[in-house]
Amino acid sequence: MPNGFNERKAAQVATFFALKQGGSINIVKLIKLVYLGDREFLKRYDAPILHDRLVSMQKGPVNSNTYNFASGQVRADVWDTYLSDEANHMISCGKITLNELNELSRAEIRVLEQVWNDFGHMNPWELVDYTHDNCEEWEDPDGSSKTIPYERVLKVLGKGAASREIAERIEAERVAIKQMEG
Repeated sequence: MPNGFNERKAAQVATFFALKQGGSINIVKLIKLVYLGDREFLKRYDAPILHDRLVSMQKGPVNSNTYNFASGQVRADVWDTYLSDEANHMISCGKITLNELNELSRAEIRVLEQVWNDFGHMNPWELVDYTHDNCEEWEDPDGSSKTIPYERVLKVLGKGAASREIAERIEAERVAIKQMEG
């Protein structure tokens, strides 16, 4: 895992969106909403929610490690505490409530609520199209994946000359978080 990635927090962000969808959500829709939430938080607060590795994939930009957990490519007990796989590319959250999502700050919840209000009505393929058309940091990976540097996202979000400094701070935070975990 990259420095600073918090599996429990990623599972709680995913659980938030599953709860909003009624307890079960399509994985593609989930991953798009997670990315849009992290991006919006970055726009508002100059910091990501998840400190995840961002990548361009065929279906748009994604939080790489969160995608790996949601798609079942990587397993972890903490993830399994919150979410479980279902058939037909769905993931469900069981009997967890919003009050149990204690890794998320009020500001993070507010941003995730806004993302849900703005995009929750869209189906997975509408979200794929939306991210292709509206997330300028995404580039076609030609069947693979390409890292999206935080600095590029910040520039797209209008942070201008401060983009490099903010991206360097985010990287320093990722290292500090990893050292605290470790």
